[in-house]
Order: sequence, then C-alpha cells, then structure tokens
Amino acid sequence: MRVVTRFAPSPTGFLHIGGARTALFNWLYARHHARHGDGGTFLLRIEDTDRARSTPEAVRAILDGLTWLGLHWDGEAISQVARASRHATAARQLLIEGKAYHCYCTPEELAAMREQARKEGNPMRYDGRWRNRDPKEAPAGVKPVIRLKAPEDSETVIEDLVQGTVRVANDQLDDMVLLRADGTPTYMFAVVVDDHDMGITHVIRGDDHLTNAFRQFQLYRAFGWEPPAFAHIPLIHGPDGAKLSKRHGALGVEAYRDMGFLPEAVRNYLLRLGWSHGDDEIISDDQAIAWFDIKDVGRSAARFDMAKLTNLNGHYLRQTDDARLVELILPRLQATLGGGLAADATARLMRGMAGLKERAKTLVELAENAAFYVRTRPLALSPKASQILDDGALRHLAQLRASFAAMEPWTAAVAEAITRRYAEDGNVKLGQIAQPLRAALTGDVTSPPVFEVMAVLGREEALGRIDDALKCTVS
Repeated sequence: MRVVTRFAPSPTGFLHIGGARTALFNWLYARHHARHGDGGTFLLRIEDTDRARSTPEAVRAILDGLTWLGLHWDGEAISQVARASRHATAARQLLIEGKAYHCYCTPEELAAMREQARKEGNPMRYDGRWRNRDPKEAPAGVKPVIRLKAPEDSETVIEDLVQGTVRVANDQLDDMVLLRADGTPTYMFAVVVDDHDMGITHVIRGDDHLTNAFRQFQLYRAFGWEPPAFAHIPLIHGPDGAKLSKRHGALGVEAYRDMGFLPEAVRNYLLRLGWSHGDDEIISDDQAIAWFDIKDVGRSAARFDMAKLTNLNGHYLRQTDDARLVELILPRLQATLGGGLAADATARLMRGMAGLKERAKTLVELAENAAFYVRTRPLALSPKASQILDDGALRHLAQLRASFAAMEPWTAAVAEAITRRYAEDGNVKLGQIAQPLRAALTGDVTSPPVFEVMAVLGREEALGRIDDALKCTVS
C-alpha cells in the first residue's frame, strides 16, 4: 500500500520541539515505505485558517525549522486557507445529502447552553435544537452555521496504531460546526477534507488530538470516504514528568540551532523520545529510515532531557567533518569578534579542529574554544593569564624563544622536546614552562595541548605572540 503522511502545523508561533518530533515521525514513516518499495510521500500543510493568529513570520519559522532539521517535504507546502472554497463546497454537499443542517442558534442561546453545562459540571455540548427543525422558523437576521448531523446512538471505534482500540459513545459527541456563519470552515472540518483530497493514508500526530479523531472519523463516514490510519503519539514531558514547558527546553527549533546543536543530533534525540530499537542510542538517518515503524512507538509520555541532548550532540560533533565545523563556527566567531579575524583564520581552524572538537559539546562551545586561534595580535590576556606571566615566566619564555625560532621542523613533537629539555636542564617543572607558554599563545590558561597550539598557529604567529608577551615589563 502506498503511504502518504503529512505534517500540518498551525502558523501561530515557532516550530516547537514536540512538533518537530511529530514531523520527524511522519517523515521517517514515509521514507521507510519509499525505501521498501511501497511508495512513501511526506507532505506539508500549513493550517492557517485562524487568520487572527496566523502570521507570515510563523510560516517562515516553520519552513526554516523543518529545512534546518533536514526534514524535506515532497512537493509544495499547501496553505489550508487557500482551500476555503473547497471546504465550503464539501459542507454544502453534506447539506444537500441531509447529513448536515443549518443551525440558527443565537449567540445568547449558545451562551445559555455553556452556562448550563458549567453549572452541571459537564463539557459544553450543543443540544441539537435545530437538527430536525424547519428552517422556516429561522429568526430574522441570524446567519446560520452548518452542523454535522452526527450519529446519536452506538459508538465510534478507532483502531489506533499506537493507542490500540479506542472508543467513545456517540451520545457524548454533539453536532459539530462545519462552516461558521461567515462561511469559513472550522479546523476540525477542514482537516478531514484536506487529508482526503491530499490522499493522506496515515495521520501521525500528538495524542492531544485523540478526541478530535472521533469527530473526524464521523466526518469520513458521512462523506463515504475511507478514513486514514490514525497513530496518536504520546506527548513529551520534562525530566520531572510534568508537561513540557520552556523551563524544560520547550523552545522553538531555531533556539536549538542558535544554542549550537547539530540537526542530525536533534533528529537522533527526537527519534529516541518514544521510539526505540533495542538498546541502540546512536542511530544514523539511514538506520532510522530502515528500522522505523510507527507500531514501535510506546504509549507512555517521553521525557525531554537537555543534558542527554547535549551529550549526544557532543558525539555528533566529534564525528563531523572538520571543514563543515569550520564553516559552521566562522559566522559565530565573526559575530563575537566583530569581524576582526586573522587573515588565515580558516586555515588555522582547519589545522586545529581535530583537537578542538574533542573538547566541545555544542557549536557555541566550539566557537568559544576556537576563538584564540583566530584573534588578531596582540591578544588580550585574561586576569589568570596575566598573573601567570610574571617575571620568572617571562624570563623562561625569552630563553625558549630563541630555541623555537631555530626549530625545524615546526611540529608539536619538536616543540615539546625542546621545552622538556629546557625544563630538565634548568631543573624546572614542565608545568612552570608550559603554562606561561599557553598564556602567551592563547591569552588564557585553558586550551588544547600547548604544543599542538604552537603547531596550529604556525611559526610566525606563535613567535609573534610570544614576542607580544615578552613586551610585558619585567621588574
């Protein structure tokens, strides 16, 4: 069977992490079936019927977020509001067939129903007063809505691919509005018409939509359409088990990009929130596509843990090509340093990246750790670096400087050998030499191995930085 999935966000804000996981599961399920010859398509629909809250900025944020995550959809993104005439035609079809009716309830009548339900402690349900009433009795000046003539007895049963068999008594569901009085469709109605017209075979979404599925199932039956398979995945909670909020990390996808996470790490982490494949934690896209099945999603809420995501990102950083990392951190360094980068900054970063990426978990950390390589001279010294470069340290640097100038070849191994020999000859601990050298070369007291730093900087830059340090006043 050909599989068609869709991601259908409302553009009322950013693409949050829960929505990103929903998109990922839909993308994977489609790609899995495409690979196995069943045919798989992943579509994107922007559910922008709420014109008061939908914004072009939110649409761009959703598209940018999905693109950054690498969840590329097939074909053009569909705007739900652009299909309003189709929704109206579909509603009138049900009206003609006697499966829907005009309701002329006034706002005051609906308010009274809500108040009565509140007093009785019940959810608001329309009482069906216009279901079988003669439209000739319609009050003057009231524009009608169109409501579904929903079944009143028996029950609606859905075989959910994640939740199993779920059911609701039909007398618990009222006759929902299909078209508002102004002719615009309700979200619940537009979703069904759009999913049918787009050929959606599997609706994979959060389990907060499970109650919607019963009403939508009734709509499919009213139209005589085959319903899609439903799969309602549990929501994501924070590590404390509470509903995910901003304090847990419920941010827009762009925030994770700005915090220095790699999209492949975010994909891997989101995949493991509710889905598993044995004890595998590090799962490539190729493996995910090969293994993913929506039936393997658990029913329990997943827990978001920023520390685990950060550690996973560190793994992906270490596996990432050096040239790509340089390309990713250069804009961050330019922004941080105001564009004042050394002329050969890219070459230095390429030489030093292997050592740098072993010590970072995010691109932000990586850029911070790499900044000393690309700063222009003279370096600004941190307070601790200035403290280390006392008179004794500067005298050691002055004597070593001549040996370094004559050093051949310019490698970390040769620099280390020269420094160790100097320390042994002078009966000085290596740290008493290496730390001042580090301070002079980096402007700080922490860095990759100092002799590696010398090799990465190159002869001219390393000697120049030592000369800058030696200009400090020796008492």
